[in-house]
Amino acid sequence: MPKAYWIARVDVSNPEGYAPYAAGAAPAVAKFGGRYLARGGRSESLQGPARGRNVIVEFPDYEAALAAWNSPEYQAAKTFRDGNCEAEFVVVEGFEG
Repeated sequence: MPKAYWIARVDVSNPEGYAPYAAGAAPAVAKFGGRYLARGGRSESLQGPARGRNVIVEFPDYEAALAAWNSPEYQAAKTFRDGNCEAEFVVVEGFEG
């Protein structure tokens, strides 16, 4: 079964308000077998507009990635993200082989 990934591009406008999101999201991600592959860190746009923060989270499969996103734990953490950043999030299924 192929793995799945959350890919997020984020510009944080209020770091103090955003901090509880980062703290609350990690346990929700872990609960569904997710692990952070990139979380901030150095980046450079090779084409198109950049965001200040990029995050990649790996999950065991697509269903786990969606379950984590829709979980009460993640949705509670997400309330701290809303209004404190501009972001795009996608879930992407990987491939086997």
